Amino acid sequence: MLFPNSREQRSPKWPRGSYKSCIYTMETSSEPTKPAMDKIQDQFDNFHIEKRSTLTIDSTYLMDMDVSKPQEAGQSQFLAILCSDNSIKVYNRDTLTLIREYNGDSGLLNGIRFARTSENLLFSASVDGTVKSWDTRLSSSETAQLFKGFPSNVFTSFDISCNDTLVCAGTEKTEDEVFMVFWDARNAMGSPASKQPLGVYSESHNDDITQVCFHPSNPNLLVSGSTDGLVNVFDLNKQNEDDALIVTCNSDSSVSFVGWSGKAYNQIYCLTHDEGFYWWDLDQLDSQCPITLLNIQDSREKFNTGYGNLEYLTGGFYNPKSDMLFVLGGTHTGTLHLLNGQTDGLHHWGTLQGGHSSTLRSFYWNHEEQSLLTGGEDGQLLLWKPRTVEMCLQGRNSMKMTSSVHQRVRIHNKSTKLKK
Repeated sequence: MLFPNSREQRSPKWPRGSYKSCIYTMETSSEPTKPAMDKIQDQFDNFHIEKRSTLTIDSTYLMDMDVSKPQEAGQSQFLAILCSDNSIKVYNRDTLTLIREYNGDSGLLNGIRFARTSENLLFSASVDGTVKSWDTRLSSSETAQLFKGFPSNVFTSFDISCNDTLVCAGTEKTEDEVFMVFWDARNAMGSPASKQPLGVYSESHNDDITQVCFHPSNPNLLVSGSTDGLVNVFDLNKQNEDDALIVTCNSDSSVSFVGWSGKAYNQIYCLTHDEGFYWWDLDQLDSQCPITLLNIQDSREKFNTGYGNLEYLTGGFYNPKSDMLFVLGGTHTGTLHLLNGQTDGLHHWGTLQGGHSSTLRSFYWNHEEQSLLTGGEDGQLLLWKPRTVEMCLQGRNSMKMTSSVHQRVRIHNKSTKLKK
Protein backbone atom coordinates (compact mmCIF):
# COMPACT_ATOMS: atom_id res chain seq x y z
CA MET A 1 0.00 0.00 0.00
CA LEU A 2 1.23 3.48 -0.82
CA PHE A 3 0.49 6.82 0.79
CA PRO A 4 1.67 9.59 -1.57
CA ASN A 5 3.38 12.48 0.18
CA SER A 6 2.35 15.04 -2.42
CA ARG A 7 0.99 18.27 -0.99
CA GLU A 8 -0.46 19.53 -4.25
CA GLN A 9 -3.90 21.00 -3.55
CA ARG A 10 -6.49 19.88 -6.05
CA SER A 11 -10.05 20.99 -6.51
CA PRO A 12 -12.62 18.63 -4.93
CA LYS A 13 -14.12 16.12 -7.27
CA TRP A 14 -16.68 13.32 -7.13
CA PRO A 15 -14.99 10.01 -8.00
CA ARG A 16 -16.67 7.73 -10.49
CA GLY A 17 -19.12 5.44 -8.72
CA SER A 18 -19.45 7.66 -5.65
CA TYR A 19 -22.64 9.25 -4.40
CA LYS A 20 -22.82 13.01 -4.16
CA SER A 21 -26.16 12.93 -2.44
CA CYS A 22 -27.83 9.93 -0.80
CA ILE A 23 -31.54 10.63 -0.30
CA TYR A 24 -33.19 7.27 -0.86
CA THR A 25 -34.83 4.82 1.52
CA MET A 26 -34.43 1.06 1.37
CA GLU A 27 -37.61 -0.86 0.66
CA THR A 28 -36.45 -3.99 2.44
CA SER A 29 -34.65 -4.53 5.71
CA SER A 30 -33.00 -7.27 7.72
CA GLU A 31 -34.09 -5.92 11.08
CA PRO A 32 -34.32 -8.23 14.11
CA THR A 33 -37.50 -10.16 14.76
CA LYS A 34 -39.99 -8.83 17.29
CA PRO A 35 -39.18 -11.45 20.01
CA ALA A 36 -35.48 -10.57 19.73
CA MET A 37 -36.27 -6.86 19.90
CA ASP A 38 -38.53 -7.36 22.93
CA LYS A 39 -35.73 -9.20 24.74
CA ILE A 40 -33.27 -6.37 24.14
CA GLN A 41 -35.97 -3.83 25.03
CA ASP A 42 -36.48 -5.50 28.42
CA GLN A 43 -32.76 -5.38 29.02
CA PHE A 44 -32.46 -1.66 28.32
CA ASP A 45 -35.63 -0.84 30.22
CA ASN A 46 -34.11 -2.39 33.33
CA PHE A 47 -30.79 -0.56 33.18
CA HIS A 48 -29.66 0.80 36.53
CA ILE A 49 -26.54 2.45 37.95
CA GLU A 50 -24.17 -0.29 39.09
CA LYS A 51 -21.35 2.11 40.01
CA ARG A 52 -21.01 5.85 40.35
CA SER A 53 -17.72 7.68 40.64
CA THR A 54 -17.03 11.41 40.72
CA LEU A 55 -13.63 11.62 39.04
CA THR A 56 -13.27 15.40 39.23
CA ILE A 57 -14.25 17.92 41.88
CA ASP A 58 -14.02 20.97 39.64
CA SER A 59 -15.58 21.79 36.27
CA THR A 60 -13.45 19.28 34.34
CA TYR A 61 -15.39 17.41 31.67
CA LEU A 62 -14.92 13.72 30.80
CA MET A 63 -14.34 14.18 27.07
CA ASP A 64 -13.51 10.67 25.87
CA MET A 65 -13.00 7.15 27.18
CA ASP A 66 -11.81 3.74 26.07
CA VAL A 67 -11.46 0.30 27.65
CA SER A 68 -8.56 -2.08 27.01
CA LYS A 69 -9.06 -5.51 25.46
CA PRO A 70 -7.42 -8.15 27.71
CA GLN A 71 -5.61 -10.88 25.81
CA GLU A 72 -6.51 -13.62 28.29
CA ALA A 73 -9.79 -14.39 30.02
CA GLY A 74 -9.98 -13.19 33.59
CA GLN A 75 -7.53 -10.32 33.17
CA SER A 76 -8.55 -6.95 34.53
CA GLN A 77 -9.46 -4.30 32.01
CA PHE A 78 -8.10 -0.77 32.08
CA LEU A 79 -10.33 2.25 31.65
CA ALA A 80 -8.79 5.44 30.23
CA ILE A 81 -10.49 8.82 30.66
CA LEU A 82 -9.59 11.97 28.74
CA CYS A 83 -10.41 15.08 30.76
CA SER A 84 -10.90 18.62 29.48
CA ASP A 85 -7.85 19.80 31.46
CA ASN A 86 -5.72 17.66 29.07
CA SER A 87 -5.02 14.99 31.67
CA ILE A 88 -5.44 11.28 30.94
CA LYS A 89 -6.40 9.05 33.84
CA VAL A 90 -6.11 5.25 33.74
CA TYR A 91 -8.29 3.24 36.11
CA ASN A 92 -8.88 -0.36 36.95
CA ARG A 93 -12.08 -1.07 35.05
CA ASP A 94 -13.56 -3.26 37.82
CA THR A 95 -12.73 -1.20 40.90
CA LEU A 96 -12.37 2.30 39.36
CA THR A 97 -9.07 2.59 41.24
CA LEU A 98 -6.68 5.17 39.75
CA ILE A 99 -3.55 3.50 38.32
CA ARG A 100 -1.81 6.13 36.19
CA GLU A 101 -2.20 9.77 35.25
CA TYR A 102 -0.57 11.62 32.37
CA ASN A 103 -0.41 15.43 32.37
CA GLY A 104 1.26 18.37 30.72
CA ASP A 105 0.65 17.76 27.03
CA SER A 106 1.68 20.72 24.91
CA GLY A 107 -1.65 20.95 23.09
CA LEU A 108 -5.33 20.14 23.32
CA LEU A 109 -5.95 16.38 23.16
CA ASN A 110 -8.47 14.96 20.70
CA GLY A 111 -9.19 11.37 21.63
CA ILE A 112 -7.66 8.33 23.32
CA ARG A 113 -7.48 4.70 22.17
CA PHE A 114 -6.07 1.49 23.60
CA ALA A 115 -4.17 -0.76 21.21
CA ARG A 116 -6.36 -3.60 20.00
CA THR A 117 -3.81 -6.39 20.51
CA SER A 118 -2.06 -5.06 23.63
CA GLU A 119 -3.98 -4.00 26.69
CA ASN A 120 -1.00 -2.02 28.00
CA LEU A 121 -0.52 0.43 25.12
CA LEU A 122 -2.55 3.66 25.18
CA PHE A 123 -2.59 6.27 22.38
CA SER A 124 -3.67 9.92 22.24
CA ALA A 125 -3.64 12.62 19.53
CA SER A 126 -2.90 16.30 20.05
CA VAL A 127 -3.36 19.58 18.19
CA ASP A 128 0.44 19.99 18.42
CA GLY A 129 0.73 17.59 15.47
CA THR A 130 1.71 14.44 17.36
CA VAL A 131 0.21 11.09 18.31
CA LYS A 132 1.70 9.62 21.48
CA SER A 133 1.53 6.23 23.19
CA TRP A 134 2.21 5.15 26.76
CA ASP A 135 2.98 1.79 28.34
CA THR A 136 0.49 1.68 31.22
CA ARG A 137 2.64 -0.91 33.06
CA LEU A 138 5.35 1.69 33.65
CA SER A 139 5.22 4.37 36.32
CA SER A 140 7.08 6.82 34.08
CA SER A 141 4.96 9.41 32.32
CA GLU A 142 7.34 9.50 29.35
CA THR A 143 5.83 8.39 26.06
CA ALA A 144 6.64 4.94 24.72
CA GLN A 145 6.28 6.14 21.16
CA LEU A 146 5.93 9.48 19.39
CA PHE A 147 4.36 9.78 15.94
CA LYS A 148 5.20 13.14 14.37
CA GLY A 149 3.16 14.85 11.69
CA PHE A 150 4.21 17.69 9.40
CA PRO A 151 4.94 21.12 10.95
CA SER A 152 1.60 22.65 9.97
CA ASN A 153 -0.53 19.70 11.16
CA VAL A 154 -3.19 20.27 13.82
CA PHE A 155 -4.73 16.89 14.62
CA THR A 156 -8.48 16.88 15.28
CA SER A 157 -9.08 13.10 15.19
CA PHE A 158 -7.26 9.77 15.07
CA ASP A 159 -7.64 5.99 15.24
CA ILE A 160 -5.56 2.81 15.16
CA SER A 161 -6.30 -0.24 13.01
CA CYS A 162 -7.73 -3.43 14.49
CA ASN A 163 -4.38 -5.24 14.16
CA ASP A 164 -2.36 -2.28 15.51
CA THR A 165 -0.52 -1.93 12.20
CA LEU A 166 -1.54 1.59 11.16
CA VAL A 167 -2.24 4.86 12.94
CA CYS A 168 -4.23 7.52 11.10
CA ALA A 169 -4.84 11.12 12.20
CA GLY A 170 -7.05 13.74 10.55
CA THR A 171 -6.08 17.40 10.53
CA GLU A 172 -7.70 20.80 10.79
CA LYS A 173 -7.77 22.83 7.59
CA THR A 174 -4.69 25.05 7.44
CA GLU A 175 -3.91 27.32 4.50
CA ASP A 176 -6.46 25.50 2.33
CA GLU A 177 -4.87 22.12 3.09
CA VAL A 178 -6.32 19.20 5.04
CA PHE A 179 -4.67 15.80 5.48
CA MET A 180 -5.15 12.27 6.68
CA VAL A 181 -1.69 11.29 7.97
CA PHE A 182 -0.59 7.64 8.28
CA TRP A 183 2.15 5.93 10.30
CA ASP A 184 3.40 2.37 10.66
CA ALA A 185 2.57 1.44 14.26
CA ARG A 186 4.31 -1.94 14.36
CA ASN A 187 6.97 -2.66 16.96
CA ALA A 188 6.02 0.55 18.72
CA MET A 189 7.34 -0.57 22.10
CA GLY A 190 10.91 -1.16 20.95
CA SER A 191 11.25 1.20 18.01
CA PRO A 192 13.12 4.56 17.87
CA ALA A 193 11.93 7.54 19.86
CA SER A 194 9.77 8.96 17.09
CA LYS A 195 8.32 7.96 13.73
CA GLN A 196 7.73 9.97 10.59
CA PRO A 197 4.60 9.54 8.45
CA LEU A 198 4.30 6.90 5.78
CA GLY A 199 2.41 9.50 3.77
CA VAL A 200 -0.88 11.37 3.53
CA TYR A 201 -4.22 11.53 1.77
CA SER A 202 -4.90 15.13 0.81
CA GLU A 203 -7.60 15.27 -1.86
CA SER A 204 -10.75 13.63 -0.47
CA HIS A 205 -11.79 16.30 2.06
CA ASN A 206 -11.66 20.08 1.88
CA ASP A 207 -12.32 21.01 5.53
CA ASP A 208 -11.48 19.84 9.08
CA ILE A 209 -11.50 16.04 9.44
CA THR A 210 -13.52 15.50 12.60
CA GLN A 211 -13.50 11.69 12.65
CA VAL A 212 -11.47 8.75 11.32
CA CYS A 213 -12.53 5.20 12.22
CA PHE A 214 -10.95 1.91 11.15
CA HIS A 215 -13.11 -1.11 10.38
CA PRO A 216 -13.51 -3.36 13.48
CA SER A 217 -12.09 -6.46 11.73
CA ASN A 218 -10.53 -5.35 8.42
CA PRO A 219 -7.38 -3.23 9.00
CA ASN A 220 -7.43 -1.94 5.42
CA LEU A 221 -10.85 -0.26 5.57
CA LEU A 222 -11.21 3.26 6.97
CA VAL A 223 -14.11 5.72 7.15
CA SER A 224 -13.63 9.47 7.63
CA GLY A 225 -15.96 12.39 8.32
CA SER A 226 -15.43 16.12 7.96
CA THR A 227 -16.99 19.51 8.47
CA ASP A 228 -17.32 19.58 4.67
CA GLY A 229 -20.24 17.16 5.11
CA LEU A 230 -18.55 14.24 3.35
CA VAL A 231 -18.21 10.70 4.70
CA ASN A 232 -15.54 8.75 2.79
CA VAL A 233 -14.65 5.05 2.84
CA PHE A 234 -11.13 4.00 1.82
CA ASP A 235 -9.50 0.69 0.91
CA LEU A 236 -5.91 1.22 2.05
CA ASN A 237 -4.67 -1.73 -0.01
CA LYS A 238 -4.89 0.40 -3.15
CA GLN A 239 -1.86 2.12 -4.61
CA ASN A 240 -3.06 5.72 -4.49
CA GLU A 241 -5.72 7.90 -2.91
CA ASP A 242 -7.96 8.06 -5.99
CA ASP A 243 -8.16 4.26 -6.22
CA ALA A 244 -8.46 3.87 -2.44
CA LEU A 245 -11.61 6.00 -2.23
CA ILE A 246 -14.44 3.44 -2.46
CA VAL A 247 -17.42 5.71 -1.93
CA THR A 248 -18.26 9.26 -0.91
CA CYS A 249 -21.54 9.95 0.88
CA ASN A 250 -22.86 13.43 1.60
CA SER A 251 -24.54 14.35 4.88
CA ASP A 252 -25.03 17.99 3.77
CA SER A 253 -23.78 19.07 7.20
CA SER A 254 -20.73 19.08 9.45
CA VAL A 255 -19.97 15.50 10.59
CA SER A 256 -19.46 14.94 14.32
CA PHE A 257 -19.31 11.13 14.59
CA VAL A 258 -18.82 8.14 12.26
CA GLY A 259 -19.06 4.41 12.91
CA TRP A 260 -19.50 0.91 11.46
CA SER A 261 -22.52 -1.37 11.89
CA GLY A 262 -24.13 -4.51 10.42
CA LYS A 263 -23.43 -8.23 10.85
CA ALA A 264 -20.23 -8.03 8.82
CA TYR A 265 -19.74 -4.33 9.65
CA ASN A 266 -20.70 -3.59 6.06
CA GLN A 267 -22.64 -0.43 6.93
CA ILE A 268 -21.51 3.05 7.93
CA TYR A 269 -23.37 5.81 9.75
CA CYS A 270 -22.70 9.35 10.89
CA LEU A 271 -24.05 12.03 13.22
CA THR A 272 -23.80 15.73 12.42
CA HIS A 273 -23.21 18.82 14.53
CA ASP A 274 -26.81 19.92 13.93
CA GLU A 275 -28.09 16.56 15.26
CA GLY A 276 -28.62 14.79 11.94
CA PHE A 277 -28.32 11.02 11.45
CA TYR A 278 -27.33 9.24 8.21
CA TRP A 279 -26.93 5.51 7.55
CA TRP A 280 -25.59 3.72 4.44
CA ASP A 281 -25.27 0.07 3.30
CA LEU A 282 -22.00 -0.61 1.46
CA ASP A 283 -23.26 -4.01 0.24
CA GLN A 284 -25.43 -2.12 -2.24
CA LEU A 285 -22.53 -0.41 -4.01
CA ASP A 286 -22.45 -2.95 -6.85
CA SER A 287 -26.22 -3.33 -7.11
CA GLN A 288 -29.03 -1.24 -8.54
CA CYS A 289 -30.39 -0.58 -5.05
CA PRO A 290 -29.77 2.75 -3.31
CA ILE A 291 -27.25 2.57 -0.49
CA THR A 292 -29.06 4.89 1.92
CA LEU A 293 -30.83 3.18 4.80
CA LEU A 294 -31.85 6.32 6.67
CA ASN A 295 -31.55 10.09 6.26
CA ILE A 296 -32.65 12.38 9.12
CA GLN A 297 -31.60 16.02 8.94
CA ASP A 298 -32.62 16.85 12.53
CA SER A 299 -33.33 13.99 14.94
CA ARG A 300 -34.78 16.37 17.54
CA GLU A 301 -37.77 17.03 15.31
CA LYS A 302 -38.49 13.29 15.00
CA PHE A 303 -38.20 12.56 18.72
CA ASN A 304 -41.65 12.30 20.23
CA THR A 305 -42.09 10.49 23.56
CA GLY A 306 -43.35 11.24 27.02
CA TYR A 307 -39.88 11.08 28.55
CA GLY A 308 -38.49 14.55 27.88
CA ASN A 309 -36.94 16.30 24.91
CA LEU A 310 -33.98 15.28 22.81
CA GLU A 311 -31.53 18.18 22.69
CA TYR A 312 -28.39 16.56 21.22
CA LEU A 313 -26.81 13.32 19.95
CA THR A 314 -23.47 12.15 21.38
CA GLY A 315 -22.63 9.04 19.33
CA GLY A 316 -23.66 5.55 18.38
CA PHE A 317 -22.71 1.91 18.86
CA TYR A 318 -23.55 -1.39 17.18
CA ASN A 319 -24.66 -4.31 19.35
CA PRO A 320 -23.48 -7.49 17.54
CA LYS A 321 -25.42 -9.82 19.85
CA SER A 322 -28.73 -8.32 18.75
CA ASP A 323 -27.59 -7.03 15.33
CA MET A 324 -28.95 -3.61 16.21
CA LEU A 325 -27.61 -0.07 15.87
CA PHE A 326 -28.13 2.34 18.76
CA VAL A 327 -27.66 6.09 19.09
CA LEU A 328 -27.12 7.84 22.42
CA GLY A 329 -28.28 11.38 23.15
CA GLY A 330 -30.15 13.34 25.78
CA THR A 331 -30.78 16.68 27.41
CA HIS A 332 -28.36 19.18 28.91
CA THR A 333 -29.86 18.51 32.36
CA GLY A 334 -28.59 14.91 32.41
CA THR A 335 -31.38 12.76 30.96
CA LEU A 336 -30.04 10.11 28.56
CA HIS A 337 -32.03 8.67 25.65
CA LEU A 338 -31.24 5.44 23.81
CA LEU A 339 -32.48 5.40 20.21
CA ASN A 340 -32.63 2.38 17.91
CA GLY A 341 -31.84 2.90 14.24
CA GLN A 342 -34.25 1.20 11.83
CA THR A 343 -34.87 1.89 8.17
CA ASP A 344 -38.09 3.77 9.01
CA GLY A 345 -36.45 6.09 11.55
CA LEU A 346 -34.81 6.46 14.96
CA HIS A 347 -37.04 4.87 17.61
CA HIS A 348 -36.99 5.69 21.30
CA TRP A 349 -35.64 2.65 23.12
CA GLY A 350 -35.13 3.76 26.69
CA THR A 351 -34.52 6.72 28.99
CA LEU A 352 -31.94 6.72 31.79
CA GLN A 353 -32.35 9.20 34.63
CA GLY A 354 -31.01 9.80 38.10
CA GLY A 355 -27.40 9.70 36.93
CA HIS A 356 -25.87 12.71 35.25
CA SER A 357 -26.79 16.30 35.99
CA SER A 358 -25.35 17.80 32.83
CA THR A 359 -24.48 17.06 29.18
CA LEU A 360 -23.12 13.64 28.23
CA ARG A 361 -19.68 13.91 26.64
CA SER A 362 -18.35 10.33 26.38
CA PHE A 363 -19.48 6.72 26.61
CA TYR A 364 -18.34 3.13 26.08
CA TRP A 365 -20.57 0.16 25.26
CA ASN A 366 -19.32 -3.25 26.50
CA HIS A 367 -20.49 -5.96 24.07
CA GLU A 368 -19.65 -8.86 26.38
CA GLU A 369 -21.33 -7.53 29.52
CA GLN A 370 -24.04 -5.58 27.68
CA SER A 371 -23.20 -2.64 29.94
CA LEU A 372 -22.73 1.08 29.37
CA LEU A 373 -20.16 3.51 30.77
CA THR A 374 -21.00 7.21 30.55
CA GLY A 375 -19.07 10.40 31.39
CA GLY A 376 -20.28 13.97 31.31
CA GLU A 377 -19.72 17.63 31.98
CA ASP A 378 -20.60 16.99 35.63
CA GLY A 379 -17.32 15.07 36.05
CA GLN A 380 -19.17 11.85 36.88
CA LEU A 381 -18.44 8.36 35.54
CA LEU A 382 -21.41 5.99 35.63
CA LEU A 383 -21.63 2.26 34.94
CA TRP A 384 -25.10 1.14 33.80
CA LYS A 385 -26.11 -2.54 33.85
CA PRO A 386 -29.41 -4.37 33.36
CA ARG A 387 -31.15 -5.78 36.40
CA THR A 388 -32.39 -9.32 36.32
CA VAL A 389 -36.16 -9.75 36.10
CA GLU A 390 -36.29 -10.88 39.72
CA MET A 391 -34.49 -7.73 40.95
CA CYS A 392 -36.58 -5.30 38.93
CA LEU A 393 -39.60 -4.72 41.18
CA GLN A 394 -40.98 -1.70 39.37
CA GLY A 395 -41.06 -3.18 35.88
CA ARG A 396 -40.36 -1.40 32.64
CA ASN A 397 -41.20 2.09 33.78
CA SER A 398 -38.62 2.14 36.59
CA MET A 399 -36.12 4.00 34.39
CA LYS A 400 -38.65 6.09 32.50
CA MET A 401 -39.72 9.09 34.51
CA THR A 402 -40.68 12.44 33.07
CA SER A 403 -38.42 15.28 34.16
CA SER A 404 -38.65 19.05 33.83
CA VAL A 405 -36.30 20.07 31.06
CA HIS A 406 -34.57 23.45 31.33
CA GLN A 407 -33.45 24.84 27.98
CA ARG A 408 -29.74 25.52 27.76
CA VAL A 409 -27.46 26.73 25.03
CA ARG A 410 -26.80 23.81 22.66
CA ILE A 411 -23.13 22.87 22.45
CA HIS A 412 -23.42 20.95 19.19
CA ASN A 413 -23.37 23.35 16.29
CA LYS A 414 -21.44 24.02 13.12
CA SER A 415 -19.59 27.06 14.34
CA THR A 416 -17.92 25.28 17.25
CA LYS A 417 -17.06 22.15 15.21
CA LEU A 418 -14.47 20.17 17.10
CA LYS A 419 -12.74 23.19 18.62
CA LYS A 420 -15.27 23.19 21.47
